[in-house]
Amino acid sequence: MAFDYVKNFPIPEKIIPPKLRALLDPVGLDPELEVEIVRFYNEQNSHGRTTEHVHFQTAVVLDGESGPMDYFRETGDGVVKTSVPIDEQGCAKEFIPSISDHDYFVASWGDRSFYAFHLAEKVWMTLGLTPRCVGNEDQRLIYDDLQLPEFGVAEGEVSSEHFSRPNHNVSWKMSNVYMRKYLWLRGARAIRSFFYKGSVPDHPDLRDLMNRNIEIEPPTRPKWYSLKLTENEDKSLLIQMWASVEVASSERCPVKSPDDLVWPGISTPMPRDGAGRLINDTPVFLDDKFLEKYEQNALFDTVPFYQWGAWRCGPSYKGVWAFNDCTRVGRNLIRTSMRELDSKYDQEILHAHAFAVTLKQVEDTDKTQEHLVAKTQRLLDQLLDLGDNLSELGKSVGLQKTASEWVKFSRQKVGENGWREYPNLCRLAQVAPLCMTQQAFLSRCKSLHEILQYIPDGYLKYLIKKNGCSSDSVRNLRNIKLLQALTNIIQKLNDQGEACNAFSSTIPCQDWNADNSALAALFLNSDLRNADAHNVQKKCLQILEKMGFDIALVNSGYGRALDFVFDGVIGSLKTINTSMEKFLGAR
Repeated sequence: MAFDYVKNFPIPEKIIPPKLRALLDPVGLDPELEVEIVRFYNEQNSHGRTTEHVHFQTAVVLDGESGPMDYFRETGDGVVKTSVPIDEQGCAKEFIPSISDHDYFVASWGDRSFYAFHLAEKVWMTLGLTPRCVGNEDQRLIYDDLQLPEFGVAEGEVSSEHFSRPNHNVSWKMSNVYMRKYLWLRGARAIRSFFYKGSVPDHPDLRDLMNRNIEIEPPTRPKWYSLKLTENEDKSLLIQMWASVEVASSERCPVKSPDDLVWPGISTPMPRDGAGRLINDTPVFLDDKFLEKYEQNALFDTVPFYQWGAWRCGPSYKGVWAFNDCTRVGRNLIRTSMRELDSKYDQEILHAHAFAVTLKQVEDTDKTQEHLVAKTQRLLDQLLDLGDNLSELGKSVGLQKTASEWVKFSRQKVGENGWREYPNLCRLAQVAPLCMTQQAFLSRCKSLHEILQYIPDGYLKYLIKKNGCSSDSVRNLRNIKLLQALTNIIQKLNDQGEACNAFSSTIPCQDWNADNSALAALFLNSDLRNADAHNVQKKCLQILEKMGFDIALVNSGYGRALDFVFDGVIGSLKTINTSMEKFLGAR
């Protein structure tokens, strides 16, 4: 039976200060816990007086036993080492930092003015962790397991300074799973070595304890604590305590195994060591929100690609693992197979299972609905056509610009590498559930608007002025207004049966700057972008209603609204291209 530190503590539990009480508790087996392994805490009142102070280190003890042990001589220091070897050749030959001859989780050094903290070399090398540093003056080290990957396995402040008071508190935390894995690999247990000092209101039980003995220790060995009670000037009592408490054994956290999972369409779990599972092509359908974990972290590759007549997604991680057989079905489904899932790391299989869709849901899904990746490709097709048309029109009036200079997308690069060189397209086509929030919807409309802004205003103004418009009349026009003006001019010339050589003129077309209802979606999407940029989301529904969208549909989310806006913008670009192709073809 585990030793009960609270029960064996001389102060009654009900009056133990909360921070001291927490120091006496062991760590549970919850795999979601982040365990504090170092603390350097100092709380002060408004007058700058310290009211509570805690510091502790966590030692790695290999004795194979359990229960209390004598508190360590380093307990009062709060760090592993408080000095350095003397300045003499060979004096550090036998220098092995330790907490009373035990290993530690965090290598720490301090001389009561300057303190430094780093995860111990044995820990990060045993677990295969990689550090990264964030912050400016208050820098933090974060250790990740990049093989999986698993981020934030351990983290904490790098340093602190102490001149009459510390400039900030220091805390190091570590994943319970990884901490216990390390203890398991070492065959060790974790011992928290701490010092606590804090003032508490006077209490008869404390006063009685203090009257019997100012310094209190356990009646028998091991001497796992030393407690000192004194009286402050204001008659409150000061508690000072040095102690060592076992917080974790080498028992590992219970982690769910993929072998225990039951997948839709399969009645029983299928352990991966079963021969039948290696050739199992049973289809598995996932909600595409499965992709969000990968799309929103630049360490993963999630570029959509078109292959064998279908859009596919293959989340991958630095050549370590990849999903190779994921096909989009309908608006928000992904089809894969048991064989594909079984080849991945446990955490990726568990992640996929969380988004598995039942067979009934699959049957009820309209598989002909267009997903956002296909819509983004249709948008790209129109932009590539627009680049070709603008380039051709420009050449007819002496503006020698390639299609990619017009729209910033290259048909050749897309043909050779798909979207790989265009992360903006990947962001635009990220998962868009039907239940997406208004803010997420507005953010996506903003991204759509920004792609249209790639077309240079100066080139468009050049073309419009070639048709006879004055510099003053176009000076204050911007991207979409300029596209509208150019479209009005070309449509007027088409109506008059003019050929391409009639574009240059000294007299502008009539009503060249009039509103064009066929391009209204471009302007309304710009309004939605402004709603996001200026935090006036209340106008969002008014804009959608003006576009002709049934705003009752947003009660369940803005996914349908996003589809509507995409289709409207693509339709407007198609109108521009159709007009230009007719005009350019009339040579």
